Amino acid sequence: MTAYAYCPIIASRGRDGGAVGKQTGITESELNLKYALTLKDLCSDFGIGVILTRPDMNGLYDETAFNKKRSEMEKRKSIINNSGADLMISLHMNSFPLSSSNGAYVFYAKGSDSGFELAKSVQSSLCQGFDNARKYVSVGDYFVLNYSTIPSVLVECGFLSNPQEELLLQKEEYQKDFCYALLVGILNYFQM
Repeated sequence: MTAYAYCPIIASRGRDGGAVGKQTGITESELNLKYALTLKDLCSDFGIGVILTRPDMNGLYDETAFNKKRSEMEKRKSIINNSGADLMISLHMNSFPLSSSNGAYVFYAKGSDSGFELAKSVQSSLCQGFDNARKYVSVGDYFVLNYSTIPSVLVECGFLSNPQEELLLQKEEYQKDFCYALLVGILNYFQM
């Protein structure tokens, strides 16, 4: 079986690292990659093959493309849908003007029953391991979910706009625990 761990870097006329931590300046793209590589290692330990869309800090967009963001998204879509994978996990860090917002939560594409089941499995595992994880899954209108032909979820690991969570998200032990919870959610989904 092959799972698909997905770690994006959004690019628009040059690299855009996404959300930025207010205290440390850590970028979403840096953390996304760390979490994706950690999840990849854990999945490999359990015999699950993983395909990363981005194994390093380089973007996927065509350098000559006028709309680099669109180029990046189309490349991701191609990788996802031609991967032969059984599922796709898109990892992100969140940000919100209200700094008290916190917690991990999972999105799936509207109308995707398999995406909903995968989201519930991952969210349930996160709730068992983390008090601040949201207790529900949500429909998300995201390109990577809407154009994926396999069961797919987008996981917001936490908020870089929350001072405590920003620091927590950067701790190696927390990253491993979080990714282990994701792995448990994947394994539980495969057993359904």
